[in-house]
Amino acid sequence: MAKTKSELVTWSSTFSVGIKLIDEQHKGLLELVNDMFNHAVGDAAVERVYFQSVIQKAVNYVKIHFATEEKIMIATKFSGYREHKKAHDTFVLTVVENIRDFEAGRKFSLSTFTKFLKEWVLTHIAIMDKQYFEYFKKIASRKADGRLSITSADVRR
Repeated sequence: MAKTKSELVTWSSTFSVGIKLIDEQHKGLLELVNDMFNHAVGDAAVERVYFQSVIQKAVNYVKIHFATEEKIMIATKFSGYREHKKAHDTFVLTVVENIRDFEAGRKFSLSTFTKFLKEWVLTHIAIMDKQYFEYFKKIASRKADGRLSITSADVRR
């Protein structure tokens, strides 16, 4: 009997940082977490094959996402950039350690790894990412249609 697909976490507007590109990337991260969750079937051999097939895609996705956020923070002169970058770097190191343990054949639990990802992503979005969104709202200009936009004039300080 096949395991029913379910979501460990569901996207909601409470996770939105108000920047379409970032929100779409966050949704993609949650989809990766949910996909991993659905592959945590309790069979270590099956989980190892799955993890081996998906982890590089996940790492590449995270690198692109972090680079996007960091580029926006630098461009807008966000004062919390260094702290945010440090959080990203620490996360990457933790994931790399997990991958090394996996590749070395050490005990690995897809379920535990997935729960770590879920907690980190949700906490990071809810706390750290919301900080730069609040900053963006303060410096942004409002377009005629009501949408916020950040232009070079908004970041001249």
